[in-house]
Amino acid sequence: MPKVRKTALASHRHRLRVRGIVRLEVRVGKDDAALVRGVVAALTDPQREAEARVLLRRHFSASSVGSLKALLAAAPLDGVDLARERDLPRDIESWPS
Repeated sequence: MPKVRKTALASHRHRLRVRGIVRLEVRVGKDDAALVRGVVAALTDPQREAEARVLLRRHFSASSVGSLKALLAAAPLDGVDLARERDLPRDIESWPS
């Protein structure tokens, strides 16, 4: 790439960084491409961005889960048998050599 193009690209990326914009590359299936484009469009639209962020954070944010302990505590375990038989220690001296 010629030096002029490298300089233009570097200054363009610098301007984006100053504005707080990052470049992402996402690989999705063909069927999901339109969906991802729609999410990006909603996040960049000033009228829909706040609602889109709230919706996405509510459903996909790691902070909504908190910790593994909180996730397990919130798991629906009704009807799941969590009891198990006590495993007694084996007598090691009686094992054949």
